[in-house]
Amino acid sequence: MTDKKAAVLREEVRARYAEAARAVLDHQPAMSAECCGTASGCCGTDAQAVAETDLFGGALYREGETDGLPAEAVLASLGCGNPLAVADLREGERVLDLGSGGGIDVLLSARRVGPSGFAYGVDMTDDMLELARANAARVGAVNVEFRKGEIEDLPLPDAAVDVVISNCVINLSVDKHAVLAEMFRVLVPDGRIGISDVVAEDHLTPADRAAAGSYVGCIAGALSRGEYLDGLAAAGFTQASVTFTHQAAPGMQSAIIRAVKPAVR
Repeated sequence: MTDKKAAVLREEVRARYAEAARAVLDHQPAMSAECCGTASGCCGTDAQAVAETDLFGGALYREGETDGLPAEAVLASLGCGNPLAVADLREGERVLDLGSGGGIDVLLSARRVGPSGFAYGVDMTDDMLELARANAARVGAVNVEFRKGEIEDLPLPDAAVDVVISNCVINLSVDKHAVLAEMFRVLVPDGRIGISDVVAEDHLTPADRAAAGSYVGCIAGALSRGEYLDGLAAAGFTQASVTFTHQAAPGMQSAIIRAVKPAVR
C-alpha cells in the first residue's frame, strides 16, 4: 500500500468514526453506510437501532454487563465482539484498549481490574475521545485514561500494560504488522492479548475481500486467519489462536484472537 493510499484510508476511517461519535453526542441519526460486524451494514439506522442489532455493538455484551454505564457508551459501541469475555482480566492489572471509541470496553475493564488496576484507551478521533472522557466522568471512573494516538504508534512506554484488548479495530489499520509489533512492545513479559476482530476465511484473496465490502466497513482490510497467525508469530507472540464466532459477511467471520508475550528467561 502506498503512503498516499494509506493516508486516504486512515482519513476515511477517522471521518467515519468521528461521524458516529457526533451522532451519539448530538443525539442525531447515524449516517454511515456500513458498520463493523454486520452482514448488511447499518445505512439509514439511528444509533439506538445500531446498538440493538445482534451482530455487533452493545448487544454483544452479557446480560447485566453494561448496567450502570452511560447510554452514550453503549450506543457508541461499534465492535464485532466482546473482548472482555476472553481477556480474563484480574484485580490490579493494567489494560490497554486499542481504538477505544466511546469507552465502553475501557470502563468495563476498569471495573474488572478494580481500584488497584488501571485501564487505558487509545483512539485517533477527537470526537470519540471527547465522548469517552465524558462517559468516564459520568460514572466517576478514576482508574481510566484516554490518550490520543494511532494504534500503529502507541503513546505508551515499553512494558506498560498486562493485557491488550481491542474490538473490531485492527482490521481498520493501514499497517497491521506495526499494530501487532506495538502490542508486543507495550506488553510486559507474560502479558496477553484478547481481541475481537473481523477475519477473512483463508480461501478469500485480498481482491475477494475488497469485492465483499468496504475498508471502513471492516471487510476489505481484514486479515485472513492464516495472515493473523503468521503476523502474531512474526511479532514474537506465542500460544496464538484465532477462533471464529459468527459470520460478519460471506467468507468473513467475527473472531476472537488470543496470544501471549513470552516471559523473559
